Amino acid sequence: MAGNSFGQIFKITTFGESHGLGIGVVIDGCPAGLTLDVGKIQLDLNRRKPGQSSITTQRTEEDTVDIISGVFEGKTLGSPIAMLVNNKDHRSSDYDTVKNTYRPSHADFTTEAKYGIRDYRGGGRSSARETIARVASGAIAKQLLATENISIQAYVSQVGDVKCTIPYTLLNLEVAEKNMVRCPDEATAAKMIALIEEVRQDGDSIGGVITCVIKNCPAGLGEPVFDKLHADFAKAMMSINATRAFEIGDGFDAVTMRGSAHNDAFAAHDGKVMTTTNHSAGIQGGISNGMDIYFRVAFKPVATISKQQQTVTIEKEATTLEVIGRHDPCVVPRAVPIVEAMAALVLADHWLRQRCAKL
Repeated sequence: MAGNSFGQIFKITTFGESHGLGIGVVIDGCPAGLTLDVGKIQLDLNRRKPGQSSITTQRTEEDTVDIISGVFEGKTLGSPIAMLVNNKDHRSSDYDTVKNTYRPSHADFTTEAKYGIRDYRGGGRSSARETIARVASGAIAKQLLATENISIQAYVSQVGDVKCTIPYTLLNLEVAEKNMVRCPDEATAAKMIALIEEVRQDGDSIGGVITCVIKNCPAGLGEPVFDKLHADFAKAMMSINATRAFEIGDGFDAVTMRGSAHNDAFAAHDGKVMTTTNHSAGIQGGISNGMDIYFRVAFKPVATISKQQQTVTIEKEATTLEVIGRHDPCVVPRAVPIVEAMAALVLADHWLRQRCAKL
C-alpha cells in the first residue's frame, strides 16, 4: 500500500488501523537538539480525541502517546522519532452489519476494488483515526517552527449555513478553544452548536469549514513550479478525511475582482518589504512573502449516519443499511488540530528545505 508518507526532509510515515492495536507514526528528518515538550503533543491529541463533548463521537479513548525512539532527556536525537497511540475502546462488533455491505460514501467499495480486501472495522486505514499520527507528528513540527516564532491557529468558521463572517484579523483566535465547536465568535458558536445538536438528534450529519491562519512565516519558503507552497498546503488539506475543497486568500471571490483591486501593493516598513493588502494570503509565485498565510478547508457531512440508506452487498444484491455505533455528527470541531498539524508539517518541511538551499 503506497501513499503512507508525507514530506521530503521532515518526512512522516503513518501506520495502523482504526480497530487494530494502535496508530503510529515515524518522523524522519527532525533536526537534533530540539527541546521537546511531550505535554504539548498530548494537548493536541486531546483536542482531536473522541468523546470530548456532546457534539462528538462518544467512543472513549485517552489517546495517550508513547514516544519509543528518537528522543533522549527531552531532546531530539536526529534519528527517526517513533510514536504510538494504543486503541482501547474499539467495538468491532458494531461493524458486523457492514461486513458484507458497502456503506454509502465510504471507502468500502473503492478499497476492495483496489486491493481485493478491506478491514471493515471502522474503515481500517481509511478511518479518520489515522489522523492521530498526523496530529502527533504535527505537534513536533509546531515546536520546531516555534523556534522561528512561526504560529499556526485554526478555527471553525462555518457549520452548515451558519457562518462566522468576522474577518480573522478582528477575532481573538485564542478564545476558539473555550467552546466545544472551536469558533472564536461566541454568538456564532452557540448557533453552530445548536445546529449540530439538531442534526445529531435527527440521526444525520452536517459539514463545515475550518479557517487556518499562519503568522510570522518568513519570506522565501516554497518552490516556483510543482512544489509551490500553496499547492503543498492544498495537497495536505485535501488528504484529510472528509475534505472537499481548499481555498486560499480571496479564493473563488477573486474571479469577481479586477487586477487593480486584487494586486497587493508593496511598501517598505522598518526595513522590511511588506504588502499593504493581503489578497494573496502571504504567498506569491508559490513562495511565501512574509505576510499572514490564511486559507479555508471545507469538510463534507460525515458519511456514517443513523438513517436508513440504500446500498448493495459484496454479492451486488440491493439492500438497505442502518448503521449503529458512535460517530461524529459534524467532523470540524475535532478536525481543527488536524488542519493545524498538516499545515505545520508542510511548513516544517519547506523551512528545512530552504535552510538547505542556503547552505
